[in-house]
Amino acid sequence: MDNQPVLFDNIQTACGRFFGRITLNSPDKLNALTLPMMDLIDQQLNAWANDPKVVGVLLDAAGDRAFCAGGDVVSVYDAISKTKKGEVPQFARDFFTCEYRLDYRIHTYKKPIICWGHGVVMGGGIGLMAGASHRIVTPKTRMAMPEITIGLYPDVGGSWILPKLPGKIGSFLAITGAIVNAGDALFACLADHTLEHDHHIQLIEVIKSSTWYGDRENDSLQVTNILENLSKGVQVPESQLKKHFERINQVIGNDGLHGIAARLRDMSRDEDPWLAQAAMTFMKGSPTSAVLSLEMQKRAQHLSLADTFRLELQASLGCCVHPDFYEGVRALLVDKDKNPKWSPPSIFEVTADWIESHLEPRFENGHPLDCLLA
Repeated sequence: MDNQPVLFDNIQTACGRFFGRITLNSPDKLNALTLPMMDLIDQQLNAWANDPKVVGVLLDAAGDRAFCAGGDVVSVYDAISKTKKGEVPQFARDFFTCEYRLDYRIHTYKKPIICWGHGVVMGGGIGLMAGASHRIVTPKTRMAMPEITIGLYPDVGGSWILPKLPGKIGSFLAITGAIVNAGDALFACLADHTLEHDHHIQLIEVIKSSTWYGDRENDSLQVTNILENLSKGVQVPESQLKKHFERINQVIGNDGLHGIAARLRDMSRDEDPWLAQAAMTFMKGSPTSAVLSLEMQKRAQHLSLADTFRLELQASLGCCVHPDFYEGVRALLVDKDKNPKWSPPSIFEVTADWIESHLEPRFENGHPLDCLLA
């Protein structure tokens, strides 16, 4: 396949109209999103939005291992390492601004977007997938928002998306980084259809042979019908979220993070390996990330999607000038010692002022995402 990091193509249909196709093309890096990739995708989506011959978009990825394992946070780490302490690198501003602008465009796109979420779908990959009108998972899909392991928080619209999930699932996923499967994604409303990965070629052939109308309502309905037909008979893996739904609700409860932490410590000794692993990830994760994640969800409940992305940009740039994001990326992805030294080291030492300092605006000439419609 072409060595470009993202590929663009037109799928010609029987009626003479086109589906745009975007293929993430860095399979050796699990299709992690770089700044140039995100900028190219955003520009192409904008062009297709204004082209009446394009009736929809298929967003997929090269390789069998991953749709997208997240954003290229190592590049942000490198920029922080070369910047004076306490200052936000220009690269970080550009990276997060471009990522959130792209995610917002997908959420608000006026044509159907089919996202093929096969394999690993994490962090920034969920950011791409979440806003698509038709979100496909496969029996081999593995989704997570594991930002607590790198001192960040579930961004890319996660602050807005997670509180809308059933029960307390959103909070649980945010602070445990729990890995979920296709059954979980359907149960939690993070996906719409489960197809076999082999159906990918068949989907493209059906798109080619179908008649498209050029209006979102009819074309979206046609996509839904196509996907429902293809999904018949597919074996969906058991949902851990559904299986443990009441337990998750009890663990998160209503008494704040200190109570949650005590219950997750107990869960770390659970006989169920999925629950135990989720709890262990929380215990090893950044205390600041845990507190910030829940605070962001709390605030986003009262915000529009656009305002949520604006707040997330403030929070992410705040993470760039505080210690845990840099330290978390170092420990997990750079030195790979998996032994981060979090600061502060305990949730009991994370103060309201400390969290507020992450959320301060750090812009000189207006908010970079003021262009998003509220």
